[in-house]
Amino acid sequence: MTTPSRMRALVKTAPGAGAELQVVPVPRPGPGEVLVKVAVASICGTDVHIYEWNAWAAGRMRTPIVFGHEFAGHVVALGTGASGVEVGDYVSAESHVICGRCYQCRTGQSHICRSCSILGVDRQGCFADYVVVPAANVWHNPPELAPEVASIQEPFGNAVDTVFADGVPGKSFLVLGCGPIGLMAVALLRASGATPIIAADLSDYRLAMAMNLGADHVIDAKSADTVSRTLELTGGEGVDAVLEMSGARTAITQALKAARNGGRVTMLGLPAGPVALDLAEDFVFKGLTLQGITGRHIFETWYTAKAFLASGRVDLRPVITHSYPIEVFREAFELAITGKCGKIVLTL
Repeated sequence: MTTPSRMRALVKTAPGAGAELQVVPVPRPGPGEVLVKVAVASICGTDVHIYEWNAWAAGRMRTPIVFGHEFAGHVVALGTGASGVEVGDYVSAESHVICGRCYQCRTGQSHICRSCSILGVDRQGCFADYVVVPAANVWHNPPELAPEVASIQEPFGNAVDTVFADGVPGKSFLVLGCGPIGLMAVALLRASGATPIIAADLSDYRLAMAMNLGADHVIDAKSADTVSRTLELTGGEGVDAVLEMSGARTAITQALKAARNGGRVTMLGLPAGPVALDLAEDFVFKGLTLQGITGRHIFETWYTAKAFLASGRVDLRPVITHSYPIEVFREAFELAITGKCGKIVLTL
């Protein structure tokens, strides 16, 4: 099949809210790279930050750029020296492109590479008919895996790393923030023997989804005190682990208070700015472990995620609530901003 010279792409053209669907040249794979025809791309919380142009995006992004970093599709062309991949392969990709040379990369910590560039943030992304990725970043999908599910394996990996930062079976958990990754975390916790599983959010829609995916208790953070309710549900002890998925300043403060003495707080959510904490009372004297999660362990987490999906113990299909053709991207992003949805995918 001949690759066209032009394609549709969702472009962040300039600083400020919004984006534009443009017709742009199809990128060409360079040495060690492959060209993928995108079938489905999914919207991440990071993409919403870019679309809204919040403080993080304004401080990190350079425009113009095609954004988006979660996808599934088929390889249609190979650059010189691209190995381990063939034209026609059904693939997704790890969006963190590592340098392979820094201290972290050379000591088994490539997921926190100091010179990492991210698809759709630092390099051209996948909200387009075609995307170029390094062959080393390609992940081969099983043929039976639906493209919509294949496109969300990356955020599922975020949930995997956040949940399994320490022990899970028999432990009590509080999930703060029931966005798509928080919902995936609830499903993972249910599949892995955590009890009880408590989920808190401001959205009634997402709290209902959390119950359906396995939460034992949900807390409406609009009307209830999350910390008090968590202590009540755990006999005054607090939970063994808090998974902070929202990035909200209030939730981060609550996370430290809701964890039991000696517990852990694992943070994936990105706060929009500095957060004031009482480290003496809520962290040091409680003997907490505070962990930050970025990306996924490359590619260890992908294999763990693959095993959960193949076993049937975690079904991600209920997390995907809406699908839109890329032409109506504005409706998709405006819905994502409201929180009255799970994962949203864009079809190409």
